[in-house]
Amino acid sequence: MTPKRPAGADAFPKPAVERPATRQPDDSSLYAAVDLGTNSCRMLIARPTGSQFQVIDSFSKPVQLGFGLEASGRLSRQSMTRTVHALQVCRRKLESHNVKRMRLVATEACRRARNSRDFLRMIRRETGLPVEVIAAEEEARLAVISCAPLVSLRTEQLLVVDIGGGSTELVWIDLRDVEPVERPRAIMRLADGFTDTRPGMARVVDWISVPLGVATLRDQFIDVEDDPARFALMSWQFEQMLESFTPYTTGARADEKFQIIGTSGTVTTVAASHLGLKRYDRTKVDGLSMTSAQIDRVIHNYLALGPDGRRADPRIGRERHALIMSGAAILQTLMRVWPTNRLSVADRGLREGLLYAQMVRDGVLAPEGLKGVA
Repeated sequence: MTPKRPAGADAFPKPAVERPATRQPDDSSLYAAVDLGTNSCRMLIARPTGSQFQVIDSFSKPVQLGFGLEASGRLSRQSMTRTVHALQVCRRKLESHNVKRMRLVATEACRRARNSRDFLRMIRRETGLPVEVIAAEEEARLAVISCAPLVSLRTEQLLVVDIGGGSTELVWIDLRDVEPVERPRAIMRLADGFTDTRPGMARVVDWISVPLGVATLRDQFIDVEDDPARFALMSWQFEQMLESFTPYTTGARADEKFQIIGTSGTVTTVAASHLGLKRYDRTKVDGLSMTSAQIDRVIHNYLALGPDGRRADPRIGRERHALIMSGAAILQTLMRVWPTNRLSVADRGLREGLLYAQMVRDGVLAPEGLKGVA
C-alpha cells in the first residue's frame, strides 16, 4: 500500500499533565478523548487548568482490533467483540464523571477494514458512543500538537514520529522563521492544518502516513522464524516506504539544531529499558532525551535476548513483548537515516492531542502559556 500524503505537499518539557490518581471532579468542565487504534483502546478524561490540563481518569486496554486484518482485509468478530467490551468500560467512566464534551476516534484499522462501517454501527448499537474514523492527516496533526511542550527552543528542524499499531506518521517541520520562544506555540497552531505558509509560522515541509505500525509490520513477517533476519527484513521494508517522503529523498541532514520527538509505546518502552526501569514511571520517561547510540544499545540487547528473553524481561512487559521488535525496527530505521543526540521521548499522543484541540477550540485552554525546553 502506498503511504498517504497530502496532494501537492511541498511533532515537545513536560506540560503539567498529570496521570491519574482518579479523583472526583468538582465541576462540570471535563473533556474526554478516546483513541481506538489497531492494537489498543485508550481513553483520557481531563479538566483544563490554565494552559495545560489535569487528568481525572484514564483507561487503556489492548484489544488487538487489527488482528488478522493484514491477511483478510476485515476486522474479525472476536476483535470487534473485545473492542466493544473495552468501549463499554469507557462509556461507564464517561457516565460516572458526567462528561459531556468528548471526541472518540478510530484510526488505521478502521480506515483500512472493509467492514469498518458495520463495526461502527455495532459500537453505536452496543455502547451508544459516537466513534468516528479520522483521516491520516488529522491523526498526524493531533500527534504533533500533543508534543508541543517538548519542542526545544533551539530546534530549527523538527521530526515528529508517531509509531502506531497500524500506521506510522512522520511530520517534518521547519521552525527557522519562528522566534525561539514562539516555537512550542507555533506547533500548537498546526492543529488547524499543515498548509499555512505565512511568515513567522511553523512550516510543514512534508508529512507521510506509512501503513506499517507495530502490529501490521509484525504480521507481514510473522512467518520468518529467524529473529535477527525478521528484524532486518522489517527494517528494510519500512525504509522502502519512505521513498516518497521529501526529507528522505533530499537527504535532509540532522545537525545540532535538529530534534526528533517520538511518541509511541515503542519509544517509551525503549526509554524505560535504557533507564533499567522494572516498573514503568512516566515521570522519568516523558521528556527524556536519548541518543542514537543509546537507542542502538537497547535494540541490540533486545535482539540478544531473543523472543523468550524479551517475553520474560520486566522492562518490556507482557503486553509489549510481541510487538517491540517491529516497533524497534521502525525506530532504528529512522535513527539510522537521521542520527541525532536529541530524540525526545513523548509519553503522549493522539488522546492528548484530542484534548488540546477541544480545549483550545472552546477557549478554555490558552496555548500562550506553553514554554519549550531550553
